[in-house]
Amino acid sequence: MPHSCSLILLLGLLAGCALGPDYQRPELVTPVQFKQVEGWTSAAPADALARGNWWALYGDAELNALVERLQLSNQSLAAAEAQYRQARALVRGARASFYPTLSGSAGVTRSGQGASGTNSSSASGISKSYDLSLSAAWELDIWGKLRRGLEASRAEFEASAADLAAARLSLQSELVQNYLQLRVLDEQSRLLDATVAAYARSLRLTENQYRAGIVPKSDVSQATTQLKSTQAQAIDLQWQRAQLEHAIAVLVGVSPVQLSIAPRESLPALPAIPLALPSQLLERRPDVAAAERRVMAANAQIGVAEAAWFPDLSLSATGGYRGSSFVDWIEVPNRFWSLGPQLALTLFDGGARRAELERSEAAYDQTVAEYRQTVLDSFREVEDYLVQLRVLEQESGVQQEALDAAREALRLIENQYRAGTVDYNSVVTVQATALSNERSNLTLLGNRLLASVQLIAALGGGWQVEQLQEQASSAD
Repeated sequence: MPHSCSLILLLGLLAGCALGPDYQRPELVTPVQFKQVEGWTSAAPADALARGNWWALYGDAELNALVERLQLSNQSLAAAEAQYRQARALVRGARASFYPTLSGSAGVTRSGQGASGTNSSSASGISKSYDLSLSAAWELDIWGKLRRGLEASRAEFEASAADLAAARLSLQSELVQNYLQLRVLDEQSRLLDATVAAYARSLRLTENQYRAGIVPKSDVSQATTQLKSTQAQAIDLQWQRAQLEHAIAVLVGVSPVQLSIAPRESLPALPAIPLALPSQLLERRPDVAAAERRVMAANAQIGVAEAAWFPDLSLSATGGYRGSSFVDWIEVPNRFWSLGPQLALTLFDGGARRAELERSEAAYDQTVAEYRQTVLDSFREVEDYLVQLRVLEQESGVQQEALDAAREALRLIENQYRAGTVDYNSVVTVQATALSNERSNLTLLGNRLLASVQLIAALGGGWQVEQLQEQASSAD
């Protein structure tokens, strides 16, 4: 018995160490600053920081309400949240393996031998046995297998939490983009309705001039063609708007028939994103955080695989009562007990443990590569949206100049037509050019709004509005 106690004490001391490599974040080669904007630098992950209601930057109360509904009722988000709770339960299950298990049993057994056709129990060899027992078992974590398992479960839980944040951000971004596109379509519809009204007036003027013998019949045909073509463009926007409205309805967790978004004439504001944003925002991306946590989990699984080469030590104890009579069942003479340690070691497995270790090491290498690729993709996305916003802003300035010129040309040509100095074909050409420039201007504004949403999502979800306003004020 002293030797057994000494062995248990020695093995208990060994329980302070765990097999397998301790986790270290994989090395990354990251740029000092972004290519497209000066002053952007990388930083340590801060994905746990609060992101705030970034969609409020667009200054649209209806959009804010829709995003809140999404967070409460979206079914994809509910599924991701349920997956997160599963991962949390797995951590609790892994932690429970550190504690002893206790089980109890009670039962009665009848057994017999020989003939059963007689009324005598003794003659037929029938007997009864009453059992009441309590058992305890505890596996000592000598080699760190349980600790590495818990470490892996915790990392997967944190990855699941990051997955939930990534799903939430993706759905928020999708809803905001759909809503902004819908509002741009409303503005295009308003433009086309106004243009149809203007073309209708031009048609009436041309018909009057034709009846007065001033212009030929072909001018009336051209005016009619232009009016009807523009009316068809206005009608075409209806199905596009309806599909965006249906998509928004599904995102907020209702059927399309249950959601109606009334048209309006104002567009959400284009947020002024400061050029020198906090560098932490890039690595607050939840997908980067999830990839890094999965590297941690894969690293811990290597330790679990290495521990399989060493013996498991378990302590077990059993006690209870066993007797043949119910009356004196629970008495000292019927008591039994057992207590002792047990070492278990697999002596031959045909290479299964070696294969599992190699698989765990390969899985770790895979997660490292996926983590590095996720980081590279995140930098690329930020660079893409930065250059897109910059170029679209420049393009928008030039397009506005083109639009101003087209409006002026339209005003002049209409006056010349009324004076009879040009034919209607010239008017139609200038009108078409003016309308094309009006729609291009709106399309550019819509693209800038969408790119701003995509940039915010690429940076990990946004900022506290108050902080953004403070930065904008200090930048001014």
